Amino acid sequence: MILLLPAALAACDRQSPSGEQAGPSMSQEVPPTSGNAAATEEADGSKDGAFDYRLDRSKAGTAAPGFSFLDPDGGDKRLQDFAGRPMLVNLWATWCAPCVAEMPTLDRIAAAYDSKGLAVLTISQDNQGLKAAKPFFEKHDLPHLKAWADPENQFGFDYATGLLPTTVIYDAQGKEMVRVIGAMDWESADGRALIDAALAS
Repeated sequence: MILLLPAALAACDRQSPSGEQAGPSMSQEVPPTSGNAAATEEADGSKDGAFDYRLDRSKAGTAAPGFSFLDPDGGDKRLQDFAGRPMLVNLWATWCAPCVAEMPTLDRIAAAYDSKGLAVLTISQDNQGLKAAKPFFEKHDLPHLKAWADPENQFGFDYATGLLPTTVIYDAQGKEMVRVIGAMDWESADGRALIDAALAS
């Protein structure tokens, strides 16, 4: 299964910042999302600069997966540990340039919405786990985000969007609302609207 990861996460821009972990060679094509085509969003997102995304609601109502991932101290966490709070779960990797580009917007969203109850979880899909994620956060000024890690790529295989970054927004009951496939400016009107909908759920 691990050998299939490059195909499963196939479409991150390969222009990584220098000095970051190299990732497997991947296509930039965004594959179609399985499920109800009508639920794959009405319109693509902005294609300006690093931000290029589409929305997918075909899995809306699905419960958050129950497997564990690593907290910054190496302990086990599950999405269920954040029960009662809406969650923004962002899958990313240090070698993925669009992932890195959206990180500052996620950091500012985490700062602005923490007091309103939103949990922003940036879960690294780097195979080196915390050995890759923790130095990234030490190097970059992202004080409101934490180095969560999923070195087994369980989230990547479960979500199976074929693209990093992928972000899934869950309501306070742990049910999926929408997937953002690709990089989004989370401070944009579209980004805030998705978050506000989760907070209102």
